[in-house]
Amino acid sequence: MKVLIFIPAYNEQYTIKNVLEDLRLHCPEFDYVVIDDGSTDDTQKVCRENGFPCIALPVNLGLDGVFQTGIRYARMKGYDIAMPFDGDGQHNAEYIKPMVKKMLEGYDIVIGSRFIDGRKRGGLRVAGSGIISFFFKLTTGARMTDPTSGMRMVNKKIICALCDNLNLGPEPDTWAFLVRNRAKLAEVPVIMNERQAGNSYFTFGKSVAFMIRMSISILIIQWFRKKVVK
Repeated sequence: MKVLIFIPAYNEQYTIKNVLEDLRLHCPEFDYVVIDDGSTDDTQKVCRENGFPCIALPVNLGLDGVFQTGIRYARMKGYDIAMPFDGDGQHNAEYIKPMVKKMLEGYDIVIGSRFIDGRKRGGLRVAGSGIISFFFKLTTGARMTDPTSGMRMVNKKIICALCDNLNLGPEPDTWAFLVRNRAKLAEVPVIMNERQAGNSYFTFGKSVAFMIRMSISILIIQWFRKKVVK
């Protein structure tokens, strides 16, 4: 079973070494690659000095572009499982093996959930996550407690579907669409860290826009998409 962990990194010179050491400690048998998203700091230099495999993008493509790069690399190299792993230190590598174990039970998509036990702290993002979870359940019949989780593992069938359909990004509406296409989804409880450095992409305005966009896509747009899972 070939597993690829790809690490999106944009200006993560202060965190990337710790992230890779965490991966090496908890799952040394899995392959990994850093995808430097046009960083303007010394992220690439840190990777070179430490011998970390790195795909250097010439410009900043953003989350969708980096995700597609990682997924296409996984398909090209023949991996059975692929998973993004944040370069800012928010994710913990100790949960990767439990996610792989869950996937081997027969699932196509495995999400690392912070809320699988039902406990959620207040805040706009949590409220938005709850709304998206409700629409996800309404349209798919499946439960997804943490739709904004960045820990998302997919098998070869989903890798191929994502590569062949560029409009399927790493967002909740994609997972809802794939589940409606009979992909099997499961969640594994995880604990995530606070960002170690840098600033979050999600400002107040972007969080509201994201919630509205995902809700509209899950409720309406996905019904007009062509079936992609075989």
